[in-house]
Amino acid sequence: MNWGLLAMALCLVAVIEGMTLALAPGRIRDVAAMLARLDDRTLRTMGTVAMLAGAFFLWLLKNGQA
Repeated sequence: MNWGLLAMALCLVAVIEGMTLALAPGRIRDVAAMLARLDDRTLRTMGTVAMLAGAFFLWLLKNGQA
């Protein structure tokens, strides 16, 4: 496993999340309140779909080049 690449990916996540907090703090509060009202099953489903989509797009980027 390339630990340097993993560290860079985590840093990129921090940059993107930081940008959303810096640029739209009010909207983030609204979204957080909406998420707090959702039941656990819905949140798990959303998380699973996000993980699968991310894994698929990573696979596509790595293997989709002809």
